[in-house]
Amino acid sequence: MISIWTFFLAILVSILAENIMRNFDLLFAFITLILIIFVGVFFDTIGIAVAAVQEKPFHSMAAKKNTAARYSIKLIKNAGPVSNFCNDVIGDICGIISGAAGAIIISKISSMYEIKELTIISVVMSGFIASLTVGGKALGKEIAIKHSKTIIYYTGKVVMILDNKFKIKLLDR
Repeated sequence: MISIWTFFLAILVSILAENIMRNFDLLFAFITLILIIFVGVFFDTIGIAVAAVQEKPFHSMAAKKNTAARYSIKLIKNAGPVSNFCNDVIGDICGIISGAAGAIIISKISSMYEIKELTIISVVMSGFIASLTVGGKALGKEIAIKHSKTIIYYTGKVVMILDNKFKIKLLDR
């Protein structure tokens, strides 16, 4: 089931990113690329945090009628699927889309400066994307492990807001 969802989500995100990137100038295309990488790193951090966090502190908060803590507990009880979605679905899709975004930027550079040989530019772009992605995820993992309680508490708050205000149910009751 997750493969099917990933397939359609990747297509949707890819179409949106490519259409947006093709209409941007070079600077905004780079900014969009960095944002795509950041989204992947951000969700990877949440995925690691939910797998690393301890449930116990949230029970005392929930006992004091803290609704966000209750949603945090739901996240923790669903750590496997939440981590899979954040790390593998969103994180990996962002990784793939960032490669496509890099290709669009290379195409823009090629047409702007009438460059025919793109090997060096392509290799540098691949290195840039890989270094930001891997370095960002490494930093995100450190932050996720050290601050998992805070990350999951605020993620629980966001899930609570999506559920209560926008009626978007991400977790079962």
